[in-house]
Amino acid sequence: MFGRITIAAGLAFAGPAVLVSSSVLSSAAPARVQAAAAPDARVPMLSATIVARYPHDRTAFTEGLLWHDGALYESTGQERQSDVRRVSLADGKILARARIDPAQFGEGLALWKDQLVSLTWHDGIAHRWDVRTLKPKGRNRYTGEGWGLTSDSRGFIQSDGSDSLILRDPLTLAERSRVAVTIDGRPLRDINELEYVHGAVLANVWHTGFLVRIDPATGKVTAIIDLRPLVAEIAATDREAVLNGIAWDAKADRLFVTGKYWPTLFEIKINTPR
Repeated sequence: MFGRITIAAGLAFAGPAVLVSSSVLSSAAPARVQAAAAPDARVPMLSATIVARYPHDRTAFTEGLLWHDGALYESTGQERQSDVRRVSLADGKILARARIDPAQFGEGLALWKDQLVSLTWHDGIAHRWDVRTLKPKGRNRYTGEGWGLTSDSRGFIQSDGSDSLILRDPLTLAERSRVAVTIDGRPLRDINELEYVHGAVLANVWHTGFLVRIDPATGKVTAIIDLRPLVAEIAATDREAVLNGIAWDAKADRLFVTGKYWPTLFEIKINTPR
């Protein structure tokens, strides 16, 4: 996501592999993560171990990321630069690419059967692509902003920068329902890129170094994953070069993350609390 900055509640932080409370959530600054501990904390803060590092296109304004059939698929943003691409994990090279209308700003990406679906930020257009050839296969309209997108066995799960997950029909993109996302009972906004992993939704929180794990049935945040060490390693000077992009290789149970304009894609393992 890029554009206007949304005033958002932050995550309360108590340290790696401990419990976190949202009792000090504040909307005083955009997408801030505030440090605080509380005795009644319920949401675990998890650390992550870096398993491997791979090259990533440092010119890619990463919006969506997924793994399918031995390759990464990535959608990128910015007007006149947006595309959907197949990428080699080993060397980060672009194997195939489909350009999005230069007037549109590409956003989240998800797979449904033999098609990729990519969102646009404020055009209300979802593009469909053949997953093998990346040739266009049609489009759907939707209302509201497009941010992140993922899929489960029933259809698409979308974010729009609000504190909601939007459940959409996989064929028409029609909205079926919404689930309010909360952390310790408080709304959590600025949910960005999404990935469905082991029955839960992992989500980037825009302009932070954190992922959250969300129960898609209740919207409750069940864990916070601290990826600030990765952000520190990248040491980006561009304010918009934020953590964004989550892909899960279900067969090998591998999790990949990267960021906008990042030169590195990380394979990570989320650690369980001690």
